[in-house]
Amino acid sequence: MTDWTPHTVRARDWFETLRDSICAEFEAIEREAGSDAAFEYTPWRREEEGNDDPGGGTRAVMKGQVFEKVGVNVSTVHGNFAPGFAASINGASDDSPGFTATGISLVAHMANPHVPAVHMNTRFLTTSTAWFGGGADLNPPIPYEDDTAEFHAAFRAACAGHNPTYYDRFSKWADEYFFIPHRGVHRGVGGIFYDHLECTDDSAWDRNFAFTQDVGRAFLDVFPKLVRRRMATAFTPAEKQQQLEWRGRYAEFNLVYDRGTLFGLKTGGNIDAILMSLPPEVIWT
Repeated sequence: MTDWTPHTVRARDWFETLRDSICAEFEAIEREAGSDAAFEYTPWRREEEGNDDPGGGTRAVMKGQVFEKVGVNVSTVHGNFAPGFAASINGASDDSPGFTATGISLVAHMANPHVPAVHMNTRFLTTSTAWFGGGADLNPPIPYEDDTAEFHAAFRAACAGHNPTYYDRFSKWADEYFFIPHRGVHRGVGGIFYDHLECTDDSAWDRNFAFTQDVGRAFLDVFPKLVRRRMATAFTPAEKQQQLEWRGRYAEFNLVYDRGTLFGLKTGGNIDAILMSLPPEVIWT
């Protein structure tokens, strides 16, 4: 069986580098708006009975003038899935519950309703097998066709550099995944979502890691452009109300359907980091 430890370290190092680049760019946007807001970094350690090295992570949160609340989490954890939950994870079972996971997760809720909220995460997991997953989706309370088109174009290009089928497959997957069945609506305007990109050997790992890196780079390139385009747009009380009501749909999806939320809660993750995705202010009518 392949020892994936060196691969996990390489993936973790990339996720931390990506976090640092994203946080620096978001802070630069705050400076452009005349704000001195900065990320606050809080380390946390996972706890698991009988496990001397359960891992942990760092929660980075900023509340500013442009980014009402943005969190960028990086974690690397090891251990065993709880009985009953293991069977729901690729390559795991109650008889073989061991896992290692490393990843980055980001959610940004914006002060201006004309600026889209966004989610991005990428991850590498090992059980009896090893794979990459992740994606990004745009969540505008007030959609703009050109913003949606530019966001999708960035990820279409990232996909095209690796496999001509990826964008069609992964954008369709995002549309299916980021859907709120009890509301009958999508939570945003889509993006890409992928999972279980299997790493059968070093060559496959290198290919999937390179793609996952390009997903992160695509996000870092396109989202700040959309923020800068809209962050000074005037908005009305009615548009702010629209944003707060829309955030309720976002919260419903993350609490009821999101796999990452469930994974974090079932593996002893940091509660504040897991629920970082929830908006700071929301209205249900």
